[in-house]
Formats: sequence, C-alpha cells, structure tokens
Amino acid sequence: MRHALKIDDRTLSYLDFGGPGRPLLALHGGMSEAAAWTGLAEVLGDEWRVIAPDQRGHGDSDRAPEHSREGYVSDAVALLDHLGLDSVAVIGFSLGAMNAYHLAARQPHRVSALVNTEGPVEIAPGGTDRFAFLTGLPYTAGTREELLAALGAMGPVYEAALRPLPGGGWRLPFHPQDVLDTIAAAAHDNWDAWLATTCPALLVHGRRSEALPQAQADAMTARRPHTAYVGLDTEHFLPFQDPQGFHEAVRKFLAGL
Repeated sequence: MRHALKIDDRTLSYLDFGGPGRPLLALHGGMSEAAAWTGLAEVLGDEWRVIAPDQRGHGDSDRAPEHSREGYVSDAVALLDHLGLDSVAVIGFSLGAMNAYHLAARQPHRVSALVNTEGPVEIAPGGTDRFAFLTGLPYTAGTREELLAALGAMGPVYEAALRPLPGGGWRLPFHPQDVLDTIAAAAHDNWDAWLATTCPALLVHGRRSEALPQAQADAMTARRPHTAYVGLDTEHFLPFQDPQGFHEAVRKFLAGL
C-alpha cells in the first residue's frame, strides 16, 4: 500500500488504499502525513480508492528546496501523472485543503469534486501565532524521549509518528522550518483560487475554529457556486476532534456525486 515516486531526485511517498472505487486524492494537513486518512478510507470502503501522499517534507517524503503553493501543487500533479489519473475528486485538511483548491484552480480538468476541510482563503492577522512553538523545536535528537520532551504537550500526538534515523537517533515527521516557510507562503489572499472553479464542493468547518472564522466560512460557501456546507461543533482540528461526524459528512457528499 505504500509506494514512492521520484521527482527531481526527491522521493514522494504515498499510500494507495486500493479498491475498485473512484479515485480520491487526499491531502493531509501541516505537520501530519498520509496515514491520517486511514479512518476515512475504511469508512468509504470499496466506493472510493483513497490515494494519499506524504506531502513534501512530511512523513516519509523527502524535504524540498522550497515550500511554495506551486511546489505542493506540482507534487500532486506529478502523482496523478504517475498513476495515470486524468480526473479525481480531491479532499484536503487545512494546508492540504488549500493545496486542493489551488490544484483545482490550476488544473480544473483534473478535479471533478472538492472537499475543503478547514482550508481558509484568508489568514487572519495573528492567526499564525499558534505555530510559534516551532521556532527552536529540534528536528532530530539522539533519543525518542528527547524529541518527545521537546514537543511538550504535543508529544502524545506525535509519539507514534517519530522516525528512526539510519545512523541512529530520531526525527520528527516534519521539519519545523519547512512548516514555518509553508505558513509564510500561505499568508495572502486566496479568494481567486477558491472561486476559480465550479465543480461540486463541500466545505467542512469547525464552528469554533480560529483558523477559519464563521463569517469567512459563510462567505466562502455563498460566493462559490455549487458549494455545500457542513459545520461541526469543533475547533480547527476537526477530523481528529469529531472523526465520526467528519467521515459521515464526507461520505454523504461523495455518495451524491
């Protein structure tokens, strides 16, 4: 189920959950990885073939020279080309959701439907403050315990995702500086990309989210044609705070395509 392709001497690792169903490209959030979609793939069963890359610099994929939106999107296109997929439904969470609607904007013929989970079009002033802990966070350490201690309250979240290094020691499943660079590249107006397509779309929103305020979510739904809305009583990390509600919302939307 885990495969890899080479892009400019870089490895892009991905999970293909298989099955006879229609292809669904699943793009994880920042500081996450492809395995985060395992639960959704199980819920969708044979109806959808979930294909989830470890996006550049995450999980088992190599780091990249830069982390622009164009870079993330080009990786997704390379994966679709590698698999010979002309048209797919695309789902993303947070960073992955923004990459998903930018992919749709750049290659509308490749995206038949879109699920945006907590992917804003505007980054509110001060909205990146919650990532301040990344500054000074080590990427590697001699032991797992050292990394977990450095992560502090985030330690239990990443305990199972830490990677052993070939020469000894351990690393995070993401590089802190890469995440900060990605956030900096995202801090602009993305309305044009969100409104560039009219394929069926679903916005799944945490009604208590600080990353995507309710007013912005309402505007995103109202301004883009053929866009449905599901609000759940969560904060930003909706797929992890209410996985059952999230999976059901996505399943219902995809079943109607």
